[in-house]
Amino acid sequence: MSRYRRPALLTLMTGLILAHGVAHARPDRPVLLRHATVIDGTGSAPQADTDILIRDGHIAATGQHLPSPAHARTIDLSGQTVLPGLISDHSHVGQVSGTQNGEVNYTRANILAALSQYEHYGVLTVTALGLNRSPMFDDMRREQHAGLNPGADLFGVDQGIGAPDGVPPQNMFHLGADQVFRPTSPDEARAAVNRMADEGTDLIKLWVDDFRNGVPGAHGLPKMRPDIYRAAITQAHLRGKRVAAHIHDLSDARALVAAGVDILAHGVRDKPVDATLIHAMTQQGTGYIATLDLDEANYIFAEHPEWLDDPFLSFGLSPALRQQFADPAWREKVLAAPLTAASRKALAMNMRNLLTLYRAGIAIGFGTDSGATPTRIPGFAEHREFRLSVMAGLTPLQAITLATGDAAHLMQLTDRGTIAPGQLADLLVVSGNPAQNPAALDHIQQVWHRGRQVPGPLAGQAVTTPRSR
Repeated sequence: MSRYRRPALLTLMTGLILAHGVAHARPDRPVLLRHATVIDGTGSAPQADTDILIRDGHIAATGQHLPSPAHARTIDLSGQTVLPGLISDHSHVGQVSGTQNGEVNYTRANILAALSQYEHYGVLTVTALGLNRSPMFDDMRREQHAGLNPGADLFGVDQGIGAPDGVPPQNMFHLGADQVFRPTSPDEARAAVNRMADEGTDLIKLWVDDFRNGVPGAHGLPKMRPDIYRAAITQAHLRGKRVAAHIHDLSDARALVAAGVDILAHGVRDKPVDATLIHAMTQQGTGYIATLDLDEANYIFAEHPEWLDDPFLSFGLSPALRQQFADPAWREKVLAAPLTAASRKALAMNMRNLLTLYRAGIAIGFGTDSGATPTRIPGFAEHREFRLSVMAGLTPLQAITLATGDAAHLMQLTDRGTIAPGQLADLLVVSGNPAQNPAALDHIQQVWHRGRQVPGPLAGQAVTTPRSR
């Protein structure tokens, strides 16, 4: 059972939005999914030969041999598995186009294209943790909540709070001045929190890191002062907002938990987590998002050019990114870079710490930092995160629960993440059983978003998965 109680290419993706917009018309009749294996997102064992009745965008009933309502559309899913739509607790939107980051990418069309790509991959709820522009982001969140556009539902942080001349690094992200606050005093930090709270942000985001990324001899960036992040956390709580923090090192994780942060939005990657941190997180109910894919994405596409033959990956690649991955000179440069060696070590430590914290009963969500840089590919990254979670030592069923019910729990979303009457009909249908074979999660046959059927990334194609993945 669950450990917690419930409380692209822009033009291509724009074309997909238009082509499949009819799928987002309100369903005009019930849908009965029959004879499926159901993984319900609670951690319970898969249920064989189970029916799911969808009505008005919600799950109306589950069970065996459900009666078929008049005029219902019936679909036989024998040999297939239904699980809740995946949920990302840490992503970004509007940051990337092709192989480039920059403020020019923060457009409505680019964000909708990314949300559509997430949806086709079965990632039906996305929390964009900062670097957003208000009021565009706030308006788009409301539209996605109302189901007015195709694409994943959208939650998140408006701008977020970074350090002057520090993280998030301007020379990497090329942000507009209106995409992040960089306070120089506690008063400025409190004002930034108030501004975001007034805009209606779901959470507050902090970046506390020197961005050396474990590279020996790397020159670090200025890190946010403790008096500034303490002021931000205190003010956020006064405004009824939880705080998520970007971290890399154990020392920063300890300090932020002591200051009352609610979520560590990345894994600890420099040292093993210890009893002191685990005790503090347990006492305060601090959540954790490992984002394993973040470090792997720094090098994995250079290491595996054969993945370009995989249509599951190809669906999420722009021509420019595909060309980059295919370039031998780019691959050679990446594999020789000091960051790659550091990223391998960081991933190994992150996986170790994820398993330790999971076994300790820490509230863990699911996220990837997808959309923050070109190689963190929306949708594909989440499927890779699932595989890495299994490689870290979680069972496939535990990793599925992490990406569904537990991810919803961490973001306090009570209407999704599990398959039960009254929940949103956000469903992923795959061939095979991913609780037995993790590769099956990539074998998407159908996506149902609020009861509307959406094509998966392999619609009309034979499903194949390279052995290396």
